[in-house]
Amino acid sequence: MIQVEIINGPITPFPSDNSHQDNGAELVFNGRVRDTEHGENITALEYEQYEGMAEAELRKLAEETVQKYPVHDLFCRHRVGKVSVGEASLHVAIWTKHRKEGLEGMSWFISELKKRIPIWKWAIMEDGTRIPSECTH
Repeated sequence: MIQVEIINGPITPFPSDNSHQDNGAELVFNGRVRDTEHGENITALEYEQYEGMAEAELRKLAEETVQKYPVHDLFCRHRVGKVSVGEASLHVAIWTKHRKEGLEGMSWFISELKKRIPIWKWAIMEDGTRIPSECTH
């Protein structure tokens, strides 16, 4: 099963699910807003999306991930709007038979998400100015 959502507001994590009796690995990733950007303190990140396209592309990426890796279920929530330091902007849960393919699938999914999904982020500096935030990892 695949479930993807882009939401404006706090992320409620997907619940752990004990019905996955044939899966030995349940991986959960929460991406949180750090307190610095380019070595300077920030108060938040502000995420914008290409309305109508970002969620569709996120679904395509999730489908591609379960084809590429033996992932049984992939759930993803990504926030848009202002996300304060310490809060989650991304929540992903993946179930796989073994941990190795789960870790590989999770890593690939998140890397591709940052490259391909039309969601952009701005760092909100302490003085209130906004600067583009780019992931170079």
